[in-house]
Amino acid sequence: MMRDALTGLCIGIILLLNSGFAVMRRQDSSSALAGIFRTRCAARCLSLHSTRIALSPRHFQSNGSLGWCQSHKQCAKCLEPCKDSWELKDGPCRDLCEHAFPKRHGECVTSCEFLRSVMVLKQGDCPAPERASGFAAACVEGCEEDGECSAQKKCCPNGCGHTCQSPKNLYRGAPLKPRKELVFEELESGVLEVRWSSKFNVSAEPVLNILQRRWNYGIQPSEDGATEWQVVARTSEERVWLTDIRPGRWYQFRVAAVNVHGTRGYTTPSRHFRSSKDPAPPPAPSELHVSDMTFGADRSVSVRLSWSMSADLDIPVNHYKLSWSCSDHTIPSKLKRRQTTKGDSTYAELDDLRENRSYTVELQAVSYWGQVPLKSSKAILQFTTSQRQSDSDLESTVSPVFIKPQSDLLDVGTPFYQDGQLQVRVYWKKKDPTVNRYRVQWSPEFCSHNGSRTQEKLTTQENFASLPGLQFSCKYKVIIQPVGSKGRAQAESTTFYTPSCATIQSKSPKPIPCSTVSAVVPPKVLVKAENLTAVFSVYMGNVTGLFSWVVAMPQPPQQVTGYQVTWAEVITESRRNNLPNSLISQSQILPPERNILVVSGLQLASLYRLEVQVITTGGQGPATSRTFQTPAHSKPVLHYKPRIKKHHLRSVIERH
Repeated sequence: MMRDALTGLCIGIILLLNSGFAVMRRQDSSSALAGIFRTRCAARCLSLHSTRIALSPRHFQSNGSLGWCQSHKQCAKCLEPCKDSWELKDGPCRDLCEHAFPKRHGECVTSCEFLRSVMVLKQGDCPAPERASGFAAACVEGCEEDGECSAQKKCCPNGCGHTCQSPKNLYRGAPLKPRKELVFEELESGVLEVRWSSKFNVSAEPVLNILQRRWNYGIQPSEDGATEWQVVARTSEERVWLTDIRPGRWYQFRVAAVNVHGTRGYTTPSRHFRSSKDPAPPPAPSELHVSDMTFGADRSVSVRLSWSMSADLDIPVNHYKLSWSCSDHTIPSKLKRRQTTKGDSTYAELDDLRENRSYTVELQAVSYWGQVPLKSSKAILQFTTSQRQSDSDLESTVSPVFIKPQSDLLDVGTPFYQDGQLQVRVYWKKKDPTVNRYRVQWSPEFCSHNGSRTQEKLTTQENFASLPGLQFSCKYKVIIQPVGSKGRAQAESTTFYTPSCATIQSKSPKPIPCSTVSAVVPPKVLVKAENLTAVFSVYMGNVTGLFSWVVAMPQPPQQVTGYQVTWAEVITESRRNNLPNSLISQSQILPPERNILVVSGLQLASLYRLEVQVITTGGQGPATSRTFQTPAHSKPVLHYKPRIKKHHLRSVIERH
């Protein structure tokens, strides 16, 4: 009897340990498993439509198969639940798919149900109950589902209960792992090409590769301080071009081959890679403003300053340097007072200020790359310590000020001066699919001058709008009124502040008229793109283009805020009918640091035109365009020596 009790105790301890391991497994690899599950789901859709894919034009095959599936009506419905953006809520899949596809949603429903099944059932088959031995043969209900078992074990019956057991046929039908050696090549444009090679696969089903990465800050690589593994690409090819590599970070990659039957797992983590480029200093702190002001009986004043800092930095902020001084002309100037705050702080307290005085504050972020300090430009704020009762009176003494919106659905950008007028962009979330347009109203609530209080209006179908013709040194209120098929929805509103004209003038190389309403006199913008080049990579008939350019900066220089890039396929067949060339074009706006554009799914032996316009704070510069021809075959031919490295490039660069 004592022996039975000890046996039961040991079984209980083992089951508890198994449960603990299962919890740790779910915590450590939940994101990695989610990527595998959704990729199996996508591979299943490609398997169902593999015959159609094989019959499609060659430039839609290989990695273009996912693009083909997305553009095909039925395959796209199958693919929808496989996307990371699909939220697998509780409830029948039919209800979820009806919301996305009101009509003919069968493909979506079966795909959703398949995704749910692979999230519950692990790969492999349960062994026969009579094959269980040891603790696996214990007559206990040790588990209810596979997710409660550690590692690859499944919850299987043993004839008198259920225990966690090692499965059989674990990798049946799954593709072999890619070779673990990953090759990195950093182009001069900052793009990183990651390549790998797959072992011989006998899989009859389409195979998708998942590329994951993790990274850490610092001079030395560290796996302990690295981020969680994140999926950066799903592809049928054996290479990926990454445009978001940041200097100052150590990256590791791993890749897994997946089909509808599952995977054999990820390769071992690659060697560490770090960009050869130097990290950039942090940007100036934004939204610097007075968030609280306290007055003492002895006419002393305490002020709390608040600010924000971008979370996406090359190197984290080590500390902030804060300095302030009294800026009244009637009071003899004194030395600046200084203090330092931690890099993760977003506020600071200033004590022992005096009432009814003006102060100037400077805030600077400092990072370290080894022993070298990297300093941001300074954010400058002026405020007055006047004892007033209302919040609006306090806010009106601060210039410039940016206040966070009161609504979670609304976001207001930083006001900017362009085309001879002060403007701001407003963004909002689309929460009702029946809404088809929005009415936007804005007007100043108060200004530091006697400006116009006219209410302006516009209507748009987008979820953003530019508000032009703003006045300096004003508090504005903006109202967004959704209008849809069910009538008007609830309106959202927020407020924002415009900077003073002096603040804008201090940042502008050209004089700005400081009237209460901006005079619209568009300045001439001379900044333009030059040296448009292209590199084409051909893989199994699928052409990917890497376009790049440089900026020709006139004197005096103008601040670049982005690029308007348009690429278009030139259809030459229409020339036979003496018609102008028709264009199939796409356009997008890139940030100022991205002077490259990667376009996949191009056709062999086709003409494409690239047009680039530089966007500055003063408007858009002249357009620069150039026509390129993609290669007629995959044999590497180099007609023009590009400015980027050319190892393993399978492409041509054509001058037009």
